Amino acid sequence: MNGPEIHIGFAPALRLFVPADRRAGHTALATDGASSLGHVVESLGVPLTEAGRLLVDGRPVDRSHVPAAGETVDVEDVVRPQPVPGAPLRFLLDVHLGTLARRLRLLGVDAAYESEDIGDPALAALSAKERRVMLSRDRGLLRRRELWAGAYIYSDQPDEQLRDVLERFAPPLAPWTRCTACNGPLTEADKDAVRDRLEHGTEKTYDVFARCVECGRVYWRGAHHARLEAIVTDAVREFGGAGAR
Repeated sequence: MNGPEIHIGFAPALRLFVPADRRAGHTALATDGASSLGHVVESLGVPLTEAGRLLVDGRPVDRSHVPAAGETVDVEDVVRPQPVPGAPLRFLLDVHLGTLARRLRLLGVDAAYESEDIGDPALAALSAKERRVMLSRDRGLLRRRELWAGAYIYSDQPDEQLRDVLERFAPPLAPWTRCTACNGPLTEADKDAVRDRLEHGTEKTYDVFARCVECGRVYWRGAHHARLEAIVTDAVREFGGAGAR
């Protein structure tokens, strides 16, 4: 680009997206004189899902602003908790975030998940159709224009991923109310009604059951319950919710 030169800087959380030579303070950038500031930010590697306010010489501007020579641009991180207006807060996760999807469902958060790679165009279209926030570590997916909303998952560790989503979006928590397998709602189930789905040892040992309204999966407080309860308890203690049962 050989057009107007601006100086641009990024919030610390966003510096991982930009080239190493742009991670400290403000650096000079020649623009083409026609592209919007949103396009300029994205061209430097920052998905617009991750950009908060854009400041030009200290004043907020819209992403459609066309930078002029001599302007100083600051790209802020998104506010936390991040509002998602226009629809109930619910999520769509790509094929690489299965553990995160199950943990969100464990907490009662509506989290659709594609267990197969259906491709970025289909995921983006599904996000728009169902008005779900797309969660992904794929920067290319988050740059697709048809996305309704999206967020980059910064960590590859499930514990940190869950904390990041809960902190960023503050979804209402209702633990033990969703099927971790299909995302459907759970309802209490009488033992006699689910007896044919239980192994003999389970039938003898447990008396309290829940069943998914959509897929029919049966749940009880088995050997893995303590580990799941620890996840729920920690999340509810820090981020609020109905509490663990």
